[in-house]
Amino acid sequence: MEKNLCIGCTVNNCEYHAQTENYCTLDKIDVGTHEKNPTKVECTDCNSFVCKSEACK
Repeated sequence: MEKNLCIGCTVNNCEYHAQTENYCTLDKIDVGTHEKNPTKVECTDCNSFVCKSEACK
């Protein structure tokens, strides 16, 4: 997959990480939250994340 220069990513164990550089290979990501009223960056999630390792499952 080709890196998307519009989406930076440092999560190396994601299936969509570009591996050689800190970018995502998806055309679009879905950002969500696990909080009722998010107020901090820690409250947000990349809902497009897919773990590439068997250790994650």
